[in-house]
Amino acid sequence: MNTEIVESFAQMVREKSLDKDVLAGIIEEIFGIMVKKKYGAEAKYEVVVNMDKGDIEIFLERTIVDTVNDPTKEISIDEVNEKGNDDGLEVGEDFVQKLELAEFGRRLINLARQSLNQKIREIEKELVYNEYSEMLGEIVVGDIYQVRRNDVLINHNKNELLLPRIEQIPREKYRKGDTIRAVVKDVKNTQNGPVILVSRADNLFLRRLFEIEIPEIYDGVIEIKGISREPGERAKIAVESSDPRIDAVGACVGMKGVRIHAIVRELNNENIDVINYSDDPVVFIQRCLAPAKLKQIDIDEENKKCVVTADSDQVSLIVGRNGVNIRLAIKLSGYEIEVIRLEKPFEEYDEDIELIELKEELGAEIVDLLINNRLDTALEVLAAGVDKLKELEGLDEEKAKEIIQILENQFEEEE
Repeated sequence: MNTEIVESFAQMVREKSLDKDVLAGIIEEIFGIMVKKKYGAEAKYEVVVNMDKGDIEIFLERTIVDTVNDPTKEISIDEVNEKGNDDGLEVGEDFVQKLELAEFGRRLINLARQSLNQKIREIEKELVYNEYSEMLGEIVVGDIYQVRRNDVLINHNKNELLLPRIEQIPREKYRKGDTIRAVVKDVKNTQNGPVILVSRADNLFLRRLFEIEIPEIYDGVIEIKGISREPGERAKIAVESSDPRIDAVGACVGMKGVRIHAIVRELNNENIDVINYSDDPVVFIQRCLAPAKLKQIDIDEENKKCVVTADSDQVSLIVGRNGVNIRLAIKLSGYEIEVIRLEKPFEEYDEDIELIELKEELGAEIVDLLINNRLDTALEVLAAGVDKLKELEGLDEEKAKEIIQILENQFEEEE
């Protein structure tokens, strides 16, 4: 029985990478508890575990007496002689008895097994916690084994990783059996064991992908100065080269975009803008808002505020779809950015456009409404402005602005 127990735990040592000395210490502790339950809390004993030989030996030490008053500490000389007193021990000397596991009974042995299994589970949890705590911020590769409503479970080295919905890339599809990469974001100790949280939406995941795909970043020649990201939509990353011979943006993009495309594919086709970092906030903000062309940038460094002036046709580029471009620029630059639109005076346009020609762009109902109110051409509508248009029946301020924008775009296209 001794050999079977030690062999079963030796196998755990091999499978779980447990330290043999630690496991031996646990076995000694558990069997020591078993001895105390049978012979009393003050019993003198020693448990010897030999993991290599697959053996457990338990020794109980008691004092030899004529009459036993405390069987946990004493043994009679008659009982010693019955057991075979080969060493000629006498009253007053210590007798060391080797105990067999069978002497403890089935109940105590089962209790020992349960205690050992519990201790092993605790050690396994601690090992997992320590292992992934050291991997915080690193990318791991695993297999999806369950897709649930609010999270995805990933198998990594026989350990369960949790990818919550908030850490997923929006609109990305996850299928059971797929291989997936994610960054270890957090490790929490709970009553049920460690919970390892991974992320694909965190900025750190994008940073690690750049380090993997761009050797110059991994080697420290190019430094990532900042990242702003809206997962699945768009990201901006500012880079700087410490070697004047190396173009930071060019190195990150790669020949024909091969390097950046690998990252974009990994991120479910998320658009990535790589820009050169600058200590000059004016230059840096201008780069953050690219490809828009700016007329003027006024900086308030103390309050971290910035006012950007641009032509009306550039505002949509500055803001971006659903405002994503300006939000990322604000995050990356650290400045609160206000945009001032420069409206082009309608008098500057060389040719007018009859509204009847713009039914497709404006809609037939809007064109009829404007013509019925003696606004027959685009320039006449622009001259009327938003304030007069919103006075017309059926037009609010938002619709009036939309009409003005459509007409301005028509003149810009003509140019």
